[in-house]
Amino acid sequence: MTYKPLLDSLTIQKSKIDGLGLFAIKDIKKDTNLGVSHISLEDEIIRTPLGGFINHQDIPNCKRVVKYNKSYIYTIKDIKRGEEITLRYEMYSV
Repeated sequence: MTYKPLLDSLTIQKSKIDGLGLFAIKDIKKDTNLGVSHISLEDEIIRTPLGGFINHQDIPNCKRVVKYNKSYIYTIKDIKRGEEITLRYEMYSV
């Protein structure tokens, strides 16, 4: 098994929102699980490469879903190739 920090449909590039961002390089359907963004271990939160590059938007195209100690990122609409993956930050102060 080969470790891949991002799905084949995602890449990191310069963002108009802030610094670097996560972008679709293929169309992605609504309700797609993009992977684990954060893992909670007792009093520590570990951010994965996926979680490290998602920028905040007040009207995002993804949501965070917590299952046990992991936060997963799911698309909440169809995302077109070239579109930035965004999330409404809830774990941090914005």
